[in-house]
Amino acid sequence: MQREGQIRIPSGCAISGIINKSGKRMSGEAIIKSIAVMHDRSNGLGGGFAAYGIYPEYKDYYALHIFYDSPYAKKECEEFIERHFDIINLSKIPTRKIKEITDEPLIWRYFVIPLHTKLYESQLEERDFTEKCVFRINTRIDGAYVFSSGKNMGVFKAVGFPEDVGRFYRLDEYEGFSFTAHGRYPTNTPGWWGGAHPFALLDYSVVHNGEISSYDANRRAIEMYGYKCTLQTDTEVITYIIDYLNRKKKLTFNEIASVIAAPFWQTIERMPNEEKELHEYLRIVFAEQLITGPFSIIVAFDGGLMALNDRLKLRSMVVGEKDDTTYIASEEAAIRIIEPDLDTVWSPKGGEPVIIRVTGGEAKCR
Repeated sequence: MQREGQIRIPSGCAISGIINKSGKRMSGEAIIKSIAVMHDRSNGLGGGFAAYGIYPEYKDYYALHIFYDSPYAKKECEEFIERHFDIINLSKIPTRKIKEITDEPLIWRYFVIPLHTKLYESQLEERDFTEKCVFRINTRIDGAYVFSSGKNMGVFKAVGFPEDVGRFYRLDEYEGFSFTAHGRYPTNTPGWWGGAHPFALLDYSVVHNGEISSYDANRRAIEMYGYKCTLQTDTEVITYIIDYLNRKKKLTFNEIASVIAAPFWQTIERMPNEEKELHEYLRIVFAEQLITGPFSIIVAFDGGLMALNDRLKLRSMVVGEKDDTTYIASEEAAIRIIEPDLDTVWSPKGGEPVIIRVTGGEAKCR
């Protein structure tokens, strides 16, 4: 007899996302209900959420969410943070004891801003400085792992089914304008707290269903630009590619979609000249960031979401809209459970991005 968590389903994993385009904040309870419908897509080895707009009182500060294996690791990490940042507030991340979540590490939260003296010495922009400090902690301080580092947002993840992870972190007590969720069915890497989705860097976070066959090539390429892939998982690499293309190379999210899920050359050949030239440029200049293999992802960022399938659409994804709210999920049932009366519902084509931004009510999702 196979026990729960022992069966391997390569097409497993569940993703879900909600965003309100007017910026209205909603309870985290809805995203828990959505991901819970897809319980059978997970096996209890990882679940998590990203939530945006949840720290309005600290919106100008980076919220560092950190796992610690020991009090010694916490002491060493806090000493490092104090040398590089002004700590505005720090505390344990609120959790509730439930029998389904066990062996939890120490889980702390710090609201910080880089020290002016350190910024001046480094000659870096604020976000570049914070990124380097995150990688410094994650690669050099044994037993400490920063799993969330953006402003006015936070990642909450653990080993367990996602609905249990949501209850563990008391996500129903948070309010935000955007949430994403993931139920994990790991096929190539072990289930552990840091390896659960979402993966995040600064305000970018990614939830992912699929398997990236180009992982080694993508990893080697992105590490040339200073990123440190410490977790041996493809979703971590996707997150760094998004950060690199958007924050560092200033590509739009439409352009990013055309890089990581690039049209086939024969498709490009049939495009009008101006569009053809753009896609040829993106394919040639950013060839190392092309992602191959089956995937569906939801990328969350400051003020928006992007949903994207691989160009062959080998993983499911459904999008629904109701008034100012857009819903994205692996299955339509995960949308209908929280909004049965949708204005519209559709399944995006392979390689076709769905980009939603908080625009004060103006719909810009297609």
